[in-house]
Amino acid sequence: MRQIITHFTDDDLYKFTMCCAVIDNFPRAQVKYTLTDRSDTVYPPGFAHALEEQIKMLESVTITTEEIDFMKLRCRYIPAWFYTYLKGYRFNHEWVSVRQDDRGHLYVDIEGCWSDTILLEVKILAIISELYYIMTGENNRFDYQSYYDKSYEKGRRLLEAGCVFSDFGTRRRASFEAEDTVVRAMKACCHSQDWPGRFVGTSNVYLAMKHDLLPVGTMAHEFVCAIGGMYGPQMANHIAMNSWRNTFRGALGTYLYDSFGWDIFSLNFSEDFANLFKGLRIDSGDNYGQLMQIVEKYRSLGIDSRTKQIVFSNALDTDSAIAIQRYAKDYCQPSFGIGTHFTNDFDGIKPMNIVIKLIAVKITESWPFYNDTCKISEDEGKHTGDPEVVSRFMKILHIE
Repeated sequence: MRQIITHFTDDDLYKFTMCCAVIDNFPRAQVKYTLTDRSDTVYPPGFAHALEEQIKMLESVTITTEEIDFMKLRCRYIPAWFYTYLKGYRFNHEWVSVRQDDRGHLYVDIEGCWSDTILLEVKILAIISELYYIMTGENNRFDYQSYYDKSYEKGRRLLEAGCVFSDFGTRRRASFEAEDTVVRAMKACCHSQDWPGRFVGTSNVYLAMKHDLLPVGTMAHEFVCAIGGMYGPQMANHIAMNSWRNTFRGALGTYLYDSFGWDIFSLNFSEDFANLFKGLRIDSGDNYGQLMQIVEKYRSLGIDSRTKQIVFSNALDTDSAIAIQRYAKDYCQPSFGIGTHFTNDFDGIKPMNIVIKLIAVKITESWPFYNDTCKISEDEGKHTGDPEVVSRFMKILHIE
């Protein structure tokens, strides 16, 4: 079977920025991740073996001079030493354990040094998704010309409505070609006339390079969840924001706040952090309710929320993004990160609902044990991690 991931930067920008911050702040931390398939998918026979082969193929993927030059040009906030690290970086299939049970369910676990394994998550998710459609034959139904036209129309509607938006769809894309088609269509639409909205770019660094766009992204829940495992969830956001400031000195100032719920984040979000970070990202809960909590928090600190960027990224589609834009523009500077709706929206094809989440961490390899961690979502039923760990963290944080 052909190799699915062939470019080192065919990955989300935030994996690289977090990797840089991890080396800078937690260089010896060790972690464990696990796959969660929310749809309880039955995978084709032999899928686990095929996935193992794809993961082994990653060992041949290294960063190129062209990719480094592009990142240096477009990601000036990343320190020069990080590219020396990436030049020497090599994937290792032994970090990953894959198996498939008798019913066809898939299990994937990752363990190793945080700064190494952090670059596996998005690539493995993208491989699983594309591989599934290949092995089931559903990829034969992908009509990329029709998909280009469909994507162009989505872009036209968003731009006409004044939306500022980016592609966030690498992890659950139907295929690399699907995401490439979307980015191509969105760029062409954006340049077709003078719109009130704007297509900012893509989270995928390689596609940003290919299409001369801005790579977009900052951080993921993983960064805060790991810190919560090492130090406890009460102060995890405070430590995470300080660590981020230590590495990026005010750049990449959009903070993802919902790893352990709004209430504990709000207690950690002091005036200095509110002024330092240019905005927040909403990735769970009711978009409108979350927005108004944020607006009220800024008001309580004497800050005009209209000066702040709020990035909406919670399971958006074209219609919901346009509706949010109309409402939110009076309260903030709204922007949108749209994922699966962009990159896995073929007629008759069910998108995968898979995530890989960090579940355990230790601050140094010399510790004989890991500390459990989890993610507590603002969406009911979307907490990730062992249920007992989720319950324990919720009790610590006084979450009903």
